[in-house]
Amino acid sequence: MLLNKPKIPLKYILNKIKYDLLYVLVVSLTVLFLTERYVIFMPEMPLTIPAFIGTAISILLSFGISQSYDRWWEARKIWGSIVNDSRSLVIQLQTLTKNGDEEKIKLIALRQIAWCYSLGQSLRGLNPIENLEKFISKEELTEIEQHQNKPLALLQLHGGNIKALRDGGQLDAFSQIQLDQTLTRLCDAQGKAERIKSTVFPVTYRLFLHGTIYLFVITLAVSLRVDGLFETPLLLAISSAFFLLEKSATHMQDPFENRPTDTPMTAIARTIEINIKQLIKDKDIPNAHQANGFYIN
Repeated sequence: MLLNKPKIPLKYILNKIKYDLLYVLVVSLTVLFLTERYVIFMPEMPLTIPAFIGTAISILLSFGISQSYDRWWEARKIWGSIVNDSRSLVIQLQTLTKNGDEEKIKLIALRQIAWCYSLGQSLRGLNPIENLEKFISKEELTEIEQHQNKPLALLQLHGGNIKALRDGGQLDAFSQIQLDQTLTRLCDAQGKAERIKSTVFPVTYRLFLHGTIYLFVITLAVSLRVDGLFETPLLLAISSAFFLLEKSATHMQDPFENRPTDTPMTAIARTIEINIKQLIKDKDIPNAHQANGFYIN
């Protein structure tokens, strides 16, 4: 997730559209050459034509940014619910189980931390069991390696422990229902995040928008009929605004792609780790996840 401070470096911004600006430069110089060489054959193009195309681009960009932000905000709300339910799970275990089973509560609490990190890694397409040995046993790690969906396997282990607590008389029926509901909400949150990850924003929309921006550049270059020393920089400045907005929408529509604009899942998982370890009075409390320059992941 991008941060307000420190400021986003200009190099990062320009790096996102450098190839688009290069294409615009080639197009503008080509149009400038043709209009000067074949000026007597070129018809007069009124500025109303590029103005109309620019208006259409603005509408398309507004729609794209709105829809992309909705996807990004939904992802952030999902992880907000994961924070709440992770805390609730541990507090429920501590308040609803009978005395004498602190070790099993700690086992589930640490596994819940592992689940948060594993889910974040899985959504980003990274190794979902990396560094989980700090939170779960080798036996459990070996067991979840057999599963394709590693976070789901961890939730299944939660369910088995809750059932064992109920069978051992540590939980009554009402308490088990409460814990099962929390577990269900965690499973729902995972499913919602996986739905966003697997649902692709229409690629044709981005291609159509890109083509329309290039069409706008061509028509504007023909219509301006000004000195090339001023026309080319002007076209680059105008088109860069459109391309930056389009690139922002493209990045926000995929909030789990391990980019600076991602939902900060690692930072959220670290916050959950700190909260849970304090709840179970673990002495190994890590520091909060630090920003990587102008963003936090």
